[in-house]
Amino acid sequence: MSFNKVIIVGNLGRDPELRYTPQGVAVCSFSVATNEKRRDKSGEQQDITTWFKITLWRERAETAAKYLTKGSAVYIEGRLRIEEWTDRDNNNRYTLDVQATDMQFIGSRSDAPAGDYSGHTEDEPAYSGSAPAASSSAATGASASPAPAPAAAPADDDIPF
Repeated sequence: MSFNKVIIVGNLGRDPELRYTPQGVAVCSFSVATNEKRRDKSGEQQDITTWFKITLWRERAETAAKYLTKGSAVYIEGRLRIEEWTDRDNNNRYTLDVQATDMQFIGSRSDAPAGDYSGHTEDEPAYSGSAPAASSSAATGASASPAPAPAAAPADDDIPF
């Protein structure tokens, strides 16, 4: 048995590029940088940046193109592939390519540029709060009892810090 799975948590190096195959399948490409600090042989702190080329397909591709921008923090899961190529000076170069199978946005909405991140389209009504509970009496036509009122938010002096 073999297994090829990588998890990348980093920041976009450029805005996502959305394209479509001739069959109409969405493909989104962007780069993600990860950073780590290491000490070199002389004891100096070094920042090491590793770049990954990310490719997303179908609905995830369209979602990434819609909401991600350069600098956005993102969590990516996928399969790692190393592409070898030759640069203009005839040097062998390598690219870390991830065929993403999952993507999660990281960070708060305040970290992202302004825009509608509610997840609904303009055709759908916006809804905040929990989903209404299904009731067997509602299915039979009887009136359902009202949902309990949500608990009040704690006052500032109730916060333990």
